[in-house]
Amino acid sequence: MRKLPVALPVLLALAACHPSSTGASEPNASSTAVAAARRPEAPRPPGATDPAPTKAAPVGTDPGHAGAGTPLVPAPGHELAAFAEGCFWGSEDTFRHVTGVVATAVGYTGGHTANPSYDDVCTHTTGHAETVLVEYDPNAVSYEQLLAKFWDSHDPTTLNQQGPDYGDQYRSEIFTLSDAQAAAARASLTREQARYDDKITTRIEPLGKFWKAEGYHQQYDEHTGRHSCPLPPTRKST
Repeated sequence: MRKLPVALPVLLALAACHPSSTGASEPNASSTAVAAARRPEAPRPPGATDPAPTKAAPVGTDPGHAGAGTPLVPAPGHELAAFAEGCFWGSEDTFRHVTGVVATAVGYTGGHTANPSYDDVCTHTTGHAETVLVEYDPNAVSYEQLLAKFWDSHDPTTLNQQGPDYGDQYRSEIFTLSDAQAAAARASLTREQARYDDKITTRIEPLGKFWKAEGYHQQYDEHTGRHSCPLPPTRKST
């Protein structure tokens, strides 16, 4: 299924695989009173102000300084990972909610043509997969944890398909950036296969040139407030 331009209503109808999160429930009066009793306020010195609330650092949008097939260079102390699991809108949204991920972008890789456009990739003749590139802090999240998120956020047993999307651009694939990543990916696939009745079709290969996708694809779910595919996995029940 070919996705249509971002402004068309029919495109928005493809969303909704991940439930939208809601805010935490408000504390009730009794719990608030108990908390207050346990936390008596200390006297404040003259001129003191309340500290600013702590906020999580925003997830960036420039992993490895990705561009049009240019070399990828993460920030010092960071590493890169790349995953294809169907429509890259939902894939990116998934990884942007992982603690330790510092930046993401979506693009095309694994193909045989230079500088592909979205229209080119949609012809299914370029060999590219819709891919999310992830820059992460290995002190906060491990590559194995990113692999677990990859397996948990799509169905790796459907060849070149995720839900209504068909074609090689929607394939399941792990693109590795080192021998260590390749070994970890192969080991995780072996473990994951035991959880499925159907054969996993996920491919594993070194990451080649990564072509950053058009601007309207970047952080699509955040900009639209929608939660799109991929679909949840269908593991065996036993």
